[in-house]
Amino acid sequence: MINNLIFLLVACGGLAFAKAQVIPTPKPVSKDSIAKAVEQYFYVDGDSLSAIELDKVLLIQDLNFDSRYERIRYLILKRKVEKVWPYAKLAAERLTVLDKRLASLETKNQKKKYSKMVEDYIEGEFKGELKKLSKTEGQILIKLIHRQTGNTAYDLLKRLRSGWSAFWFDKTASVFDMSLKEEYRPETVVDDFYVEDILMNSITDDKLEDQKPAIEFDYFAARAHWKSYERELPANYDSIQLAARAKRIQEYNVKKARKARRNN
Repeated sequence: MINNLIFLLVACGGLAFAKAQVIPTPKPVSKDSIAKAVEQYFYVDGDSLSAIELDKVLLIQDLNFDSRYERIRYLILKRKVEKVWPYAKLAAERLTVLDKRLASLETKNQKKKYSKMVEDYIEGEFKGELKKLSKTEGQILIKLIHRQTGNTAYDLLKRLRSGWSAFWFDKTASVFDMSLKEEYRPETVVDDFYVEDILMNSITDDKLEDQKPAIEFDYFAARAHWKSYERELPANYDSIQLAARAKRIQEYNVKKARKARRNN
């Protein structure tokens, strides 16, 4: 099952590579609009004034959390989103390459051989990296695959392999609380909104490279839904959730200590 899950993440993260390539490190995106702008002159009361038309910039106010626990969840998600974003972005870029290449092949046998070559390359190139992803990071990647390609991971696997394989991969993923049919819905799912807000801020701050999503959604409608969600949280929400989190951390540390003793 673990190997099947790894292939799922590999297939989603790489999709199509005809030659060796590594996951790129996010590079800062220049936003120096002034350097590229065309300067214009206007005359006011006999004096010439220069003016430059700048690109439109969307200013987003930071989320003001009322819940301490939700703030913690957001910060944890931020680290994970920035880790898996390059894979989702690359998947969207290579999906176009894959479609064009398969369209140029005439026979079913040629397409099958090409897909197998791609699969073998992806398996060898990215298995080690993607094997390190946590369950939560895998869930985020599946969501971002849908955001950037417009297809669920399940649908993409059906295209890369057979529908029967996609069915079994989905059953395997469900064991790990993951569904390949998950869609990215920031307007109705709070965690997806957090991911979207993290992406928009990280891209604005030049921490991640921008890429237009393949699906449409309203960020401000999603933000309004989040505000409503926070207002409706019960008064004891933080105390309950923080206590549960502390218990999970304690249990994790106990298991980690036991494992260390066994290894010694």
